[in-house]
Amino acid sequence: MQPNQSNSLLSQAHQQVKARLQNGAIAIDATLGNGHDTLFLARHVAPNGMVYGFDIQEAAIVATRAKLRYAQLLEQVRLVLNCHAHLAEHIPAQHHGQIAVIMFNLGYLPGTDKQVITHSESTLVALNVALDLLAPDGILTILAYPGHVGGDSETAAVEHWLSCLDQTHFLCTTHYSNQPSETAPRLLVIEKLH
Repeated sequence: MQPNQSNSLLSQAHQQVKARLQNGAIAIDATLGNGHDTLFLARHVAPNGMVYGFDIQEAAIVATRAKLRYAQLLEQVRLVLNCHAHLAEHIPAQHHGQIAVIMFNLGYLPGTDKQVITHSESTLVALNVALDLLAPDGILTILAYPGHVGGDSETAAVEHWLSCLDQTHFLCTTHYSNQPSETAPRLLVIEKLH
């Protein structure tokens, strides 16, 4: 997670998902970080929708909870201290296959230990689970950062996974923050066609 390079991609991710969000929708922030995606999602599904937010770090839960409390949106969100690979276990069965938007922001939590990062093994499990949870016409975004230790291999694994998806069921696009390069952050977007 490199905030300087990712702001435009984060804005693009929000623009990509905005049309799928409405009052009453269900969304997932698979990697809370500092809570920017969670807050965005909660604002757009309120007052009757729900956002499920996941992170492995207590600091991410605390930062996100503070943002939501300030915005008076705590009731719209259920925060879960757990790995994104365990999404399905924390989403009520009636919401499986009904999730409008799922957002991933890979890498590390800005301002904390850069050794604590997302890993391709758990991320690939989470992405497969996410596709099952996603509603028809739902959208999944992945912000990937190959420019840090561990980020290169995770981005490569995610891009390979993406290339293997059935293109008759999923529309996949890639957006770069600046000139495409091996180390440039990228936004991967998957739209579930049916």
